[in-house]
Amino acid sequence: VQLQASGGGLVQAGGSLRLSCTASGITFSRHHMGWYRQAPGKQRELVARISGGGITNYADSVKGRFTIPRDNAKITLHLQMNGLKPEDTAVYYCYTKTPDYYPLRNSFDAWGQGTLVTVSS
Repeated sequence: VQLQASGGGLVQAGGSLRLSCTASGITFSRHHMGWYRQAPGKQRELVARISGGGITNYADSVKGRFTIPRDNAKITLHLQMNGLKPEDTAVYYCYTKTPDYYPLRNSFDAWGQGTLVTVSS
């Protein structure tokens, strides 16, 4: 399993960025996918996630600003970030987990490498 994240960078407050995560080694369309982030000195936290069926959940801090579209045909997950704030500065990680209906022996989760997002004030 490999998750390749990209799209991070430096942006001014109020700006936008679009992160991408390309997956290999999984049946992408079935998997839960998500983005987490970790700011310096803080614990990793959920930003947004999407099920294989397209059900989404967002952290309260990003609701209305971020969306998490998935492109099953391109085996790619995105995180569209609008209205960025300095407190969004963090390393963002792509995450995958097998569907809940998979047998335990076939279940796993995996993390991609992080991509740094820096929002200047």
